[in-house]
Amino acid sequence: MCQIRDLSSKISHLSKTCGFPSGFGTKPKSQIPKAASESNPGGETEATVSKPKVTTVQLALIFGLWYFQNIVFNIYNKKVLNVFPFPWLLASFQLFAGSVWMFILWSLKLQPRPKISKPFIVALLGPALFHTIGHISACVSFSKVAVSFTHVIKSSEPVFSVVFSSFLGDSYPLQVWLSILPIVMGCALAAITEVSFNVQGLWGALISNVGFVLRNIYSKRSLQNFKEVDGLNLYGWISIISFFYLFPAAIFVEGSQWVQGYHKALAAVGKPSTLYIWVLLSGVFYHLYNQSSYQALDEISPLTFSVGNTMKRVVVIVSTVLVFRNPVRPLNALGSAVAIFGTFLYSQATAKKKKGVKQRNKAGYR
Repeated sequence: MCQIRDLSSKISHLSKTCGFPSGFGTKPKSQIPKAASESNPGGETEATVSKPKVTTVQLALIFGLWYFQNIVFNIYNKKVLNVFPFPWLLASFQLFAGSVWMFILWSLKLQPRPKISKPFIVALLGPALFHTIGHISACVSFSKVAVSFTHVIKSSEPVFSVVFSSFLGDSYPLQVWLSILPIVMGCALAAITEVSFNVQGLWGALISNVGFVLRNIYSKRSLQNFKEVDGLNLYGWISIISFFYLFPAAIFVEGSQWVQGYHKALAAVGKPSTLYIWVLLSGVFYHLYNQSSYQALDEISPLTFSVGNTMKRVVVIVSTVLVFRNPVRPLNALGSAVAIFGTFLYSQATAKKKKGVKQRNKAGYR
């Protein structure tokens, strides 16, 4: 408990240094809850208040903390899955770790405790279900293919966002539709040239995209009446509910294999403490990088956040390739670059679309 409290204090100190509202967001936010690192790269969360200009140093610290935590999560998540290939249990533990972290913050009053009501819990059931689907699918993908390949496929999330939102009545200008073409082509090229290609790994990443997009869309519809609850608390409760969704399913899918897999993992690692530390780091940093993404989104504009989110994926891909020494073919690298560049174009196009809508709204108001 003391170690966790010390870690919380250190993160709080870093957050204050970066210009965050506090280590754990004491002021209310109106963001729709989503794990921003997995969220729509177009930055579709609207800024409701004007933000003070962030200096270059502050921006570097914000992104540095966010990127570092994401890289640590991806590395140790893959390390565990390499020796203990049971993504359902690991994903459940990561949600459990985030839930425990939030309860500690609420107990120590490092984060304001939200008021819970039956309508609030009911409104969270849908987003939490889609979050569960998105998280476990991504973890399954990580267990089957290289981390870099999963992230390349997950960069196609804007494609699903545009398509699903269009079916629900949203309209997008031509430049948005054109921006998703390089994403599709880049992902296709990366997939057919991937050395570690696995059908389950591909489908896991694609289903993860669907889950997170539906979570974002459903959240906007079901949580409009609970904007007084800040984004971190909403994400905390989504994690808690998602754990109760996922763990029983994990027991059904993998439970009979856990004991034998545990002994094999210990034989591969050597020291039980090493395996425990890897699992703990994957769980803690899974929550921390999502927490930092909320704080980053609160301090910078949606466009800056979306660009940073795109670059974060590049940094994670390069870092994991260097750590795990995954072979990368030239065409595979080209496909990955094209897909990520398409994501960047999508961010620019959707930002211009929102700017145009706001200007028309202001003109109409006047």
